Amino acid sequence: MTESKTTTRTGAVLDSAHVGDIEGAFGRISVTETDSARTIKRRLLTMAAIVGPGLIVMVGDNDAGGVATYAQAGQNYGYSLLWVLLLLIPVLIVNQEMVVRLGAVTGVGHARLINERFGRGWGWFSVGDLFILNFLTIVTEFIGISLAASYFGISKYVVVPTAAVALVAIMATGSFRRWERAMFVFIAISAVQIPMVLMSHPDWGRAAHDFVVPGIKGGVTSDAVLLIIAIVGTTVAPWQLFFQQSNIIDKRITPRFIGYERADTVLGAFVVVIGAAALVMTADFAARATGTSGGFVDAGQIAHLLGAHSGALGTIFAIVLLDASIVGAAAVTLSTSYAFGDVFGIKHSLHRGFKDAKQFYVSYSVMIALAAAIVLIPGAPLGLITTAVQALAGLLLPSASVFLLLLCNDREVLGPWVNKRWLNVVAGLIVGVLLLLSGILMATTLFPDLDVMTVTTYLAVGMIVVAVVAVAGIKLAERRRGTAPAVPAPEFGPEEKLGWRMPPLALLQPVRWSAGTRLGMLALRGYLVIGAILLVVKAVELGRG
Repeated sequence: MTESKTTTRTGAVLDSAHVGDIEGAFGRISVTETDSARTIKRRLLTMAAIVGPGLIVMVGDNDAGGVATYAQAGQNYGYSLLWVLLLLIPVLIVNQEMVVRLGAVTGVGHARLINERFGRGWGWFSVGDLFILNFLTIVTEFIGISLAASYFGISKYVVVPTAAVALVAIMATGSFRRWERAMFVFIAISAVQIPMVLMSHPDWGRAAHDFVVPGIKGGVTSDAVLLIIAIVGTTVAPWQLFFQQSNIIDKRITPRFIGYERADTVLGAFVVVIGAAALVMTADFAARATGTSGGFVDAGQIAHLLGAHSGALGTIFAIVLLDASIVGAAAVTLSTSYAFGDVFGIKHSLHRGFKDAKQFYVSYSVMIALAAAIVLIPGAPLGLITTAVQALAGLLLPSASVFLLLLCNDREVLGPWVNKRWLNVVAGLIVGVLLLLSGILMATTLFPDLDVMTVTTYLAVGMIVVAVVAVAGIKLAERRRGTAPAVPAPEFGPEEKLGWRMPPLALLQPVRWSAGTRLGMLALRGYLVIGAILLVVKAVELGRG
C-alpha cells in the first residue's frame, strides 16, 4: 500500500482512535491483513469479528417503546397486524444499508456530514431536534425499567439509579470490545423471547396467514391506523441512522468489509421482526387467557396479566421489558454522544478511556443521570413525555431519511459507492410513505378529534398533487435554461472501489442543489418548523390539563 493511498483512506477521519485494528466482540482483524486465502473458515471468522453494529442497532430498536407498541398490537388486535412487521424488513434494510456505506466509506459521522455538506443551519436544525428526541426517548427507557421493576416488587427508587450507574459503567471501560461484549450479553438475554412465545401456545397457522395477508381485526378504524403508524415509527427511528454510522466508524470498519456489515444489518432486521412478532403473539395470549382483549394500558400490565395466568411467563415478559429498556437506553444515549462529538469536533470513541475523552463520556453520563432523575420525580408527566416522543419521532422520521438519501447520492462523499437508480426509486418511495405517516401522526396527535381516514385521504391526494406539480415545474425550468450534457461518472475497478475513501471534507466541491431539491428542502423546513411549533403548543395545553 502506498503512502498516498493510506492518506486517502483515512483523510476525513475526525478522531484518530477510529483508525486501526477492528476489535469486535468475537474477534480481531488487523489493519494490515490482506484479502488472500479467503476460505470459508476465514470468512466466518471475519464475519464474527464484524458482526455488531447492525445487530445492536436493530435489537436496540425493540426498546421500551417498541415492547409497549407491539404488546398493544397483540392485546387489542391479536395476530392481525403481523403483516406490518413483514413489510418493515425491506424498509429497515434499505435505510440502514445506506448508513453502512456512509460510515465505512467516509469515516465521518452522520451529524458531521449534514453539517459540512448542507451548512450549519441545516445541521443544527437536524441534530438539535435529534438531541431533544433522543433525550425524551431515554426517559421512556427508564419508564420501561421502572415498569419491569414494579412486577418484581422493586421500588423504582432502587432500580432506576442502579440501572443508570450500570449503563455508565458499561460504556466507560475505555474498550470498544468490552462494550460490544456487554451489548451481546443483553442481546443473548433477549433470546428468552423464543421460549416466551412458545409458552404462549401460539397458533402457527394463523400467524403464517396474518404475516402475508393484510387485515385488521375489527376492520379499519382510526385507532388501528394510528397503531400501525406507531409500529412503523417505533421500528424505523431517526436515532438508528446516527448510531449505526458512528458505531461502524468507531469499530473501524472500512469499505473492504461492507459486505459483512450488510449481512450484519440484514441479520439484525430479521431478528428485530422475529422479536416484535413474539411480543405481539405473547400479548395476544395474555388477552385471550385473561379476557382483556382491547384493554391495553401499558407493557407493565401485560406482565401482570401473564403472571396471573403463569408466573413463569409473567417473569419472562418482565425480563424482556427490562432488557429491552437497558439496550435501548445504551444505544440511544451513545448515538447522541456520537453526534455530540461530531458537531463539536471532540474525541468520541469507545476505544478511549474517560481521561482521554472526558467530554464524550460526560455528555453520555449527564443524559443518563437527567433522564433517570425525571422518572424519579413524583408526579412527573411521564405519559405526556411518552406521547411527545411518539409525535416528535413522527415529525423527524421523513427528514432524517431525506438527508440520508441526499448524502447517498453525493459523489463527492461516496464516489463509486453512491446509490444505484433502482435504490433511489425504492428509497424515494419509502420517504414518501414515511412523510405521509408522519403527517397523519402529527395531525392526529395535535388534533385528536380528526378522523384518521379522512386525514389520510387528503394528505395522500395532496402529496400526489405536489409531486406532480414539482416534477412538471422542474422539467419546465430545465427546458427554459437548457440542460448541460451529463458528465459520465468515473469508472472504478473492484480493488480501486474497495480502497476508495472520502477525502477530507474541506477538499470536497460544495453541494449545488437543483431547483427541485431546493424547493423540496424549503418545504421540508417549513413542515418541521410548523410541526414543532404546534407540538410545543399542544404540550403546553396538555401540561395545563
